[in-house]
Amino acid sequence: MRRSSGWVRMVGLFAIAGLCEVCAYGQVTAFTPLHLPDLGVASGDVAFWVGAITAISSVAGLPFLPFWGALADRYGRKPLIIRSFVSAFIALTLAAVAPNIAVFLFARVFQSLGLGNTGLMLATLAERVPAGRVGFAFGIVNGANPLGAFLGPLGGGPVVDRLGFGALVAADAVVMGIVVALLAFGYRDGFVPSATGGSLLAMARDGILLIVRSPRLRALFPAYFVFFSGWMLAYIYVPLVVARLYTGADPATAVGIVFGAGGLATLVASPLIGALADRVGHWRTLFVGGAALVVLWLGPYFARDFVTFAAAWAITNAVVSGVFSVSFNVLSSSTSDAARGRVMTFGYLPTNVGFIIGPAIGSAVATVDVFLVFPAAAALTALGVAAVAYAYRQPTLA
Repeated sequence: MRRSSGWVRMVGLFAIAGLCEVCAYGQVTAFTPLHLPDLGVASGDVAFWVGAITAISSVAGLPFLPFWGALADRYGRKPLIIRSFVSAFIALTLAAVAPNIAVFLFARVFQSLGLGNTGLMLATLAERVPAGRVGFAFGIVNGANPLGAFLGPLGGGPVVDRLGFGALVAADAVVMGIVVALLAFGYRDGFVPSATGGSLLAMARDGILLIVRSPRLRALFPAYFVFFSGWMLAYIYVPLVVARLYTGADPATAVGIVFGAGGLATLVASPLIGALADRVGHWRTLFVGGAALVVLWLGPYFARDFVTFAAAWAITNAVVSGVFSVSFNVLSSSTSDAARGRVMTFGYLPTNVGFIIGPAIGSAVATVDVFLVFPAAAALTALGVAAVAYAYRQPTLA
């Protein structure tokens, strides 16, 4: 491999990039339900469209996911990481000026072309970070995401209440342009692209086969799909729950406070859970955290005032975010060194698929009562824990 930048610098840059990306995405997710009536969506149809937009955009991006890993092996990981932030820049620009639901949906679909960047970042770190610090490094990079989830909605809420959704998302697009420049010139990747001359289609197919041929991975990915779809289901409907509980004049600010509380709690919890997992074991932390979440998801359901709900959401979101970070350690340790980069490209596939399963369920459940998304999340998490237990018993290689 070529000489690369130090791992501390890469952790810092990847954390900043992830923070900015999640800040922008968190704002789009938090305030889309409030923005949909401005795009001509009837108030009675908002719950349906919240789920439909998320599910459709996630489905559109999945077919491209295997190619990002193949392209990374062919041309290097760094260009593919930068590609995702260029996609975000274009998508946010379109969303800022969208005059109707069709253009807005297209912008969200285009944003899905940015899938796969975090997996490539984590694969890069897995090869550079000392073995005893990998969980900590992953916790910092993934924990920076909740900081974005904290700062984004919290700072964006007053902007939406005063200047509108479009102004906020246009500013996000500018930030994405700055991130592209930081990643392009801020670090040097020592990864040497593959010299093989196979077609990209064959390389993409081989990336999928790496998962299919491993009994452990073949069971672990579907388990993660179910495990984290409950989180995605609850996450996208939080703004509508807040709208039910909050009766003041600044609904976007209230939504931002709830998401901000969740992000702040996660910012503290994620590195701590990662460090704990390094000591007691990543699999054990995944099991215990999942079991705790089955109970914790019921907290937001029973919280019927704004303050109690904000506290319950903060605690639950902190735990599920920390467990999600640990799931990357489990995934990374379940593959070989040679295959890790390609497999880790699929690292966010569980949330991508979760953003299909969860919102699809939510489109039906939330139209009955938006609070029912939390018991549904508990049920999905319980099924996911059982599936992870099955995956644990499978051998890594066939």
